[in-house]
Amino acid sequence: MNILVFQHIACEHPGIFRQFFSEAGIDWQAVELDAGDSIPDLQGFDALWVMGGPMDVWDTDTCPWLVAEKEAICHWVRELNRPYLGLCLGHQLLADALGGTCEVQRNPEIGIMDVSLTDAAREDLLLQGVAPRIKCLQWHSVAVTTPPDDAVLLASSPECTWQAMRVGSNAWGIQFHVELQDTTISEWNAVPAYAQALDKVKGPGALKEMEDQAAQHMTQFKSNARILFDNFCRSIS
Repeated sequence: MNILVFQHIACEHPGIFRQFFSEAGIDWQAVELDAGDSIPDLQGFDALWVMGGPMDVWDTDTCPWLVAEKEAICHWVRELNRPYLGLCLGHQLLADALGGTCEVQRNPEIGIMDVSLTDAAREDLLLQGVAPRIKCLQWHSVAVTTPPDDAVLLASSPECTWQAMRVGSNAWGIQFHVELQDTTISEWNAVPAYAQALDKVKGPGALKEMEDQAAQHMTQFKSNARILFDNFCRSIS
């Protein structure tokens, strides 16, 4: 298997999934779009993963590469009909590229928070086996408000209805972060935009509190990541 990964900032990589890629003998190629990397020929890849980032889907003036990225996502999902997984910004880009909309939230979600899976998630290829209610890391102030026409709702939270969705039969978007490693939160807090959002929403000292909470739930985070990874691989085979 050969996975193409779109990245938008160096610290938002596949995280723990890199370990799983290695263990499974999966080849993967990261394209750092914000650093000027070009999108390669898509024909040689079996799956496309799109990660998070500090920009928004509409920031095409400051991030003009978003235009080509969204075109590639649409082509991948609608024309090539190949497996797609988008996390955070990658979830929002999936919606935007396929005719949905994203908007700034009234209340940003930042911290270790609850997400509830829908009944549809029980039989979903990606989420089956995940508990109906889970703790997860949230770090976003924009949400999908109108999904693509053929989207199926898979998970929600009180502040964000479209926490996870399947589009068609082979494309998934997840707003919350499932790629966490032990160092993820501290690494992301080094990004000024992320640190400012954290301080604004949670107040001074929030980083330590969030790291402590994440440590309490890290076993669950890693277990859910493993389930998602194994399910994704089965969806391709």
